[in-house]
Amino acid sequence: MASKEELLQELSESIVSCKKDRVIDAVNKAKEVMEPSEIIEKGLAAGMNEVGILFERGKLFLPHVMMAADAMTAGVKILEAEMPAGTQTKKLGVIVNGTVEGDVHDIGKSIVSTMLQSAGFEVYDIGRDVPTRNFIEKAKEVNADMIGLSALMTTTLQGQKDVIELLKEEGLRDKIKVMVGGAPATQAWADKIGADCYAENASEAVAKAKELLVRK
Repeated sequence: MASKEELLQELSESIVSCKKDRVIDAVNKAKEVMEPSEIIEKGLAAGMNEVGILFERGKLFLPHVMMAADAMTAGVKILEAEMPAGTQTKKLGVIVNGTVEGDVHDIGKSIVSTMLQSAGFEVYDIGRDVPTRNFIEKAKEVNADMIGLSALMTTTLQGQKDVIELLKEEGLRDKIKVMVGGAPATQAWADKIGADCYAENASEAVAKAKELLVRK
């Protein structure tokens, strides 16, 4: 019988392999001895994070990331079926996530969306190059608790500030948390524009979202 560590390692590696059948096998083995939340967080999400790192280093490419995300979704679906209704993995909060106007970078934001979803948030990924007002409209439509703003270029960082300013104008700033991320973003920038948090990568995004929303 494989140890818990070995099972988690296998889960993580199955995601990095981008092979759905390997992920499903690993999940079916692990669920005999582990809680679904642990399988997702310490196994599948850890693998997805590794995929993100490999992508950033140019060792994996976009199709791999999409296949890995797809494989992860398949693994999570199996576990969802096992979970009793209303367990804590169900809807921890509603998040609208997108890349700001003028910025066509999609991948980091997509990984964050996948990880947040896997962690139990309801995520509306509204894509890339999203006009400022669309973030607000979508947040109103789905009654969002948080907006995630990704910017991958210094020239588009301003878009994160614009969304926060528009939230203030609309009288929604107190109701909706704002998380910023992307290569040029920093904690200092987040503080300067009045964001609620800054996340350096997908795992951190999940941790910060839980910190801000799960206490509610």
